Amino acid sequence: MKYLLRRLMFVAGLIAIVLLMGTIGFTLIDNYPVFDAFYMTLITVSTVGYAEIHPLSHAGRVFNSFLIFFGVITLFIAIGAMTQSIIALELGEYFGKRRNRRMIEKLEQHFIVCGYGRVGRSAAQELKRAGVPFVVVDRESERTERALQAGMLAMTADSTHDETLRTAGVERARGLISALATDADNLFVILSAKNLNPKLFVATRAAEEEAEQKLRRAGADALYAPYTTAGYRLAQAVLRPHVFQFFDVATKGMGFDVDIEQVRVPEGSGFASRSLEQTRIRRDIGVIVLGIRQADGTMLFNPAAETVIRAGDYLIVMGEPADLQTLENMISAGTRP
Repeated sequence: MKYLLRRLMFVAGLIAIVLLMGTIGFTLIDNYPVFDAFYMTLITVSTVGYAEIHPLSHAGRVFNSFLIFFGVITLFIAIGAMTQSIIALELGEYFGKRRNRRMIEKLEQHFIVCGYGRVGRSAAQELKRAGVPFVVVDRESERTERALQAGMLAMTADSTHDETLRTAGVERARGLISALATDADNLFVILSAKNLNPKLFVATRAAEEEAEQKLRRAGADALYAPYTTAGYRLAQAVLRPHVFQFFDVATKGMGFDVDIEQVRVPEGSGFASRSLEQTRIRRDIGVIVLGIRQADGTMLFNPAAETVIRAGDYLIVMGEPADLQTLENMISAGTRP
């Protein structure tokens, strides 16, 4: 759009210069009234071919000859520039959408963000920061355009429709975030997504308290109630300000290069069947193990040093991004600590 705007300003500037020069020339050379001089210039450069408004002197005809030559050329250049810009814009948009669609078709184990409002935008930014593949779906073209400009994959469509979710690759997706404006729309998305991919992990928001149970029954794996959560966090901020600050540092950064991550221990990993003390995660890698989500679903908070890590467990760890990446690479590669 900025390119087209620059072209429009360029074309308008060329035409304005020609009209101004012609008006000044006819006014000074043959004493035309200003409007008559402008009108004479306009019919000359537009090749309309009307007769002279007032008889021209020899000097006026010489000037008009140059005006015809340069004015018509300038007008043709302006028309050509506009035509080229429009064609380039249309082709660029067509090929851009086609390339975007091909990239979406190639996504595997990705996430789908339904809705690019305030909540969806924040979720998409966090996914982008984490470096995971995802696609944004919103029914408003202005929002998807904003997502595309932010370097994200996006498509303009109604995410409550099954065909839209299929196009976004829901059968191949790892998870879905439903952040639409109403609970009813989120409910439709969850029902459709779970029907198309029962293994999909779905997170959503609930605007009304009575909708929470319905969304859970529909298949929501994680539910965020903004008003309830906000009230709880506000109370914690005044009751335990230092605890509140710690969790903000851990979850949002707040100027510190610290993240909380989950790392799965696969079969054959050198960390499996070893205790936390034996792995020396804290001492050698600089990562703190906050908890362990065991394969049977049990969650252990602040596990003891004697706790044995099993294959299939998830380690909930906190540390600097580089250290977390080192730990994940070691566990995935089967490196023995």
